[in-house]
Amino acid sequence: MSAERVESAAVEGLREALLARLGAEGLLIGEAAAQAGFSPWTRVGTPLMVARPRSVDEVSQVLAAAHKAGVPLVPWGGLTGLVGGAMADGAVALSLGRMNAIEVIDTDQALMTAQAGVVLENACAAAQAEGLFLPLDLGSRGSATLGGVLSTNAGGNRVLRYGMARDMVLGLEVVLADGTVVSSMNGLIKNNTGYDLKQLFVGSEGTLGVITRAVLRLRPAPRSQEVALLAVSRFSDLVRLLRRLEVSLSGALSAFEVMWPRFYQLVTTPPAQGRAPLPAGHAYYVLVEALGGAPAQDRERFEQALAEVINEGLAVDAAVAKSQGERDKLWALRDDVAQTARDGPITAFDVSLPLGAMEDYVASVQAALEHRWPSAKLTVFGHLGDGNLHLIAGVGDAAARSEVAALIYDQLQPHGGSISAEHGIGLDKRAYLNHSRTPQELSLMQRLKSALDPSNQLNPGKVLP
Repeated sequence: MSAERVESAAVEGLREALLARLGAEGLLIGEAAAQAGFSPWTRVGTPLMVARPRSVDEVSQVLAAAHKAGVPLVPWGGLTGLVGGAMADGAVALSLGRMNAIEVIDTDQALMTAQAGVVLENACAAAQAEGLFLPLDLGSRGSATLGGVLSTNAGGNRVLRYGMARDMVLGLEVVLADGTVVSSMNGLIKNNTGYDLKQLFVGSEGTLGVITRAVLRLRPAPRSQEVALLAVSRFSDLVRLLRRLEVSLSGALSAFEVMWPRFYQLVTTPPAQGRAPLPAGHAYYVLVEALGGAPAQDRERFEQALAEVINEGLAVDAAVAKSQGERDKLWALRDDVAQTARDGPITAFDVSLPLGAMEDYVASVQAALEHRWPSAKLTVFGHLGDGNLHLIAGVGDAAARSEVAALIYDQLQPHGGSISAEHGIGLDKRAYLNHSRTPQELSLMQRLKSALDPSNQLNPGKVLP
């Protein structure tokens, strides 16, 4: 019997086994499988089938069956990733969308227990309904799921104050490649009992195990939200402004989002819905947010802090939101990343580096792009407070993606930066991982992968070569 027939028989046997375990609604094949993988965010290829379990027991059965059949398996969350981490060509796709229950919100301990398929926006709303706050906030909040967010260690808009996704995880339930269920669903903030196993899986992009449930740390719901847009003349003033506001606002600063002029122009001119609250022509625009618990005092302190930085020349103009509608409009400018497609075809990058290196880095990337493609456009914005920049390169040539990537990452390496601040590695950044990781680190990652998934069946080819 040929290898192709053996492989086909294994897939057919797996399909029958999964159909028996999950039922017709729990296993999509053919055109239904192809349609299930549609996403405007990312490419997922053509999976052999899409398994849709409803419980951790069913996830365990799916992984055990795929492991026995020798068929690769790719976990799917909300399919909002940007680095090809959900590509499932020739594999079983494991969609956790039906595991979407928020099981417990413990108001005394300020924690949430939820399944991996819960949409982030729904988790945040559920916490808010109980007077609590899940600080994790992303532009894809309406589609991204908790499992996907944790598996990529997503960051978002409030990392400056609350940290990355991993900083909100108290416990995890994970299914390994062979179907073994490992539960570390402990809700303790302090639990210093040996290896912190849950952190192996946060950020591993589904290559070491499949996250099925999580215990998340919540915070008290803010009673005040102050938002303003500031204009800044020099990059050196941006850094001083950040540190000044951190002191003046006594730890309440929750976001410090910087827009370079081209991004600001795109999001404040038609066909964008947003309009410019400050005139064009400034070097930088900064969205600042402070969250607190005493509305009257917080507003007074916020306005006093803004007056001080303007008086000191760190900011040259300001638009301060006076209502929730105005706050939403200011945030909508920062969130309207889709406007960068007006420079299409574009390639998006997500890097981090020391604040002091950012100005030179952006200038060197701009110069290198224009030298290679004279009509190139570079749009820059990002979570400057935590060292994260997003760069959107438009060079007019879709086939130049790999050449653009090499240029972006080569310019980053001398500054000791990271090729991925919050989007992960997936397929797209795998070849450049050695720009940010040493040979010893890469070797240890390979050893971990081999120990937990010796057959290399779980999201194969992602993150590591």
